[in-house]
Amino acid sequence: MPAKTKRYPTPIRKQLFPSTLLLRSEWDSLWEVENAQPSRPFFQFLLLVGFLVLIGCSGAPSNGDVADLVLRDGVVYTMDGNRSVAESIAVSAGRILAVGPTSGIENLIGPETRIIDLKGRMVLPGFQDSHLHPVTGGIELGQCNLNGLQSGEEVLSTVRAFAEKHPDAEWIVGGGWDLPLFPKANPHRTALDRIVSDRPVYLTAADGHSAWVNSRALEMADITRRTADPLNGRIERDPDGIPSGTLRESAMDLVSKHLPETTEEDRIEGLRKTLRMAARFGITSMIEASADEDLLQAYRLLDERGELTARVTVSQYVDPEGTPGQLDRLIERAERFTGGRFEAHSAKFFVDGVIESHTAALLAPYLDRPGDAGELIWQPEKLRLAASELNQAGIQLHFHAIGDRAIRATLDLLQDIQQREGGLRKRPHLAHIELFDPADIPRFAQIGAVANFQPLWAYADSYITDLTEPILGPERSRWLYPIRSLFESEALVVSGSDWSVSSMNPLDAIQVAVTRQPLDGSTPVWIPEEKVSLDEMLASYTINGALLLGKEAEHGSLEVGKRADLLVLDHDMRSVAPAEIHRVQVDLTLLEGEVIWQR
Repeated sequence: MPAKTKRYPTPIRKQLFPSTLLLRSEWDSLWEVENAQPSRPFFQFLLLVGFLVLIGCSGAPSNGDVADLVLRDGVVYTMDGNRSVAESIAVSAGRILAVGPTSGIENLIGPETRIIDLKGRMVLPGFQDSHLHPVTGGIELGQCNLNGLQSGEEVLSTVRAFAEKHPDAEWIVGGGWDLPLFPKANPHRTALDRIVSDRPVYLTAADGHSAWVNSRALEMADITRRTADPLNGRIERDPDGIPSGTLRESAMDLVSKHLPETTEEDRIEGLRKTLRMAARFGITSMIEASADEDLLQAYRLLDERGELTARVTVSQYVDPEGTPGQLDRLIERAERFTGGRFEAHSAKFFVDGVIESHTAALLAPYLDRPGDAGELIWQPEKLRLAASELNQAGIQLHFHAIGDRAIRATLDLLQDIQQREGGLRKRPHLAHIELFDPADIPRFAQIGAVANFQPLWAYADSYITDLTEPILGPERSRWLYPIRSLFESEALVVSGSDWSVSSMNPLDAIQVAVTRQPLDGSTPVWIPEEKVSLDEMLASYTINGALLLGKEAEHGSLEVGKRADLLVLDHDMRSVAPAEIHRVQVDLTLLEGEVIWQR
């Protein structure tokens, strides 16, 4: 299996999309997923006056209660407070009617009840992906895909083939190239010029924080040796000062603002593709990590059409250089763009960049750049004022924070808001949180901040061994992705994929967090002190995700009265060896009792 791919999204500006990073094996089967249609409901919902409890809960069902659907004789892992395990589960009118032993469920079966014999298979609450990019990721599926390629030569060959296949394309747009494939993570414009010289080329890196362009793109953007680095960005240059063709952070915008605009139909179809993939992986709830008004409109349209097959919380992007009134408009959109299965009461702040390109904000300098510790994208006081205003308006705060300085600065502002305003209206969360100063680990629980990890990144791939550890040193590298330490601190820990930046499959990420190794076990355990349990990872993808959103009364566990958002696995994960977790398959995904995926 190819090395895991990863990283972080670039802020959305002018239709700038992060690169698509699927494992190559996922792309091979994507055609089937894109064209699979969600199953139509196969039962009629009955209206119920109330929901009573079976054996193991409070009382027995009344004689009038009949289930629409019964899943029986399996392992129903409820993820409730006691981590109860049952044999069967009954569903009616989109909610859970009963959970318990098969013998107690049988009296809920009527002539129209659909019965699924689990035969020992496992039932879980639907997974929640707490950080991904559904619309832009779906759009990228039709672009030049460089994900999972193993050499610079493969990357160039793929670009050539794409350009030849699309002779009428005004731009060649795509991404997914891995930083370690090129010296100093800095591919050169001339390599692209030899393949495509008549049209501009714009290719985002695997981390979404760098772009590789050809000379034609530099010319169109009027980027020369005299062009100064923009605020919060860097133009990589040859020794003579001529731009090399690699752009970091906000410097990407100098070219991306010239890209052809996407259409409303592009966004809608991209979201449809992502929803089909999410259902395949058992995902019934998600957090859109960074959106503008165009993306919000795509969610609203699919929701109105009854096609939104997941519950979505949309985080609206907050521009550090935004125009006056930006926050007022965000608050207004939060009310206007909220529907049946989605809401937009969340705001996204990018506090820093990424370690590999030296744009993450650190407490001490990078070892290869004395005096350079990276920069904060938001200055602390400006960030505090913006976050405070949104908190008072009831908007959830969502932060991109990679370096230990960025994590500390974010925790400092949250603590300050608590002290000044008497509390945080909604649980704030920090995503990616790669490098910690251990002194900040207990502060998450103390402040009530949620640790939002992308667990698939927690092993020693080439990003870690070639680009991260050498510029941090062993002492700091010990505190990369300390997932277990956050669990032990009693912080609320949730998980996300950052798709399309990396694989969306929660089972892959769960395995990596449990083993701290790649899926094929080809490298030694990395930082074994931070391995976590299967139960902790399941919680991070289910009930903890619901707690983050304040939706724990509605979903996140399989309890009577909650929505019937659930999945069926072909094996009981508790009986599978840790190194085999990624081989487990999702057989069935239900949203409010309706089949949205069936294998």
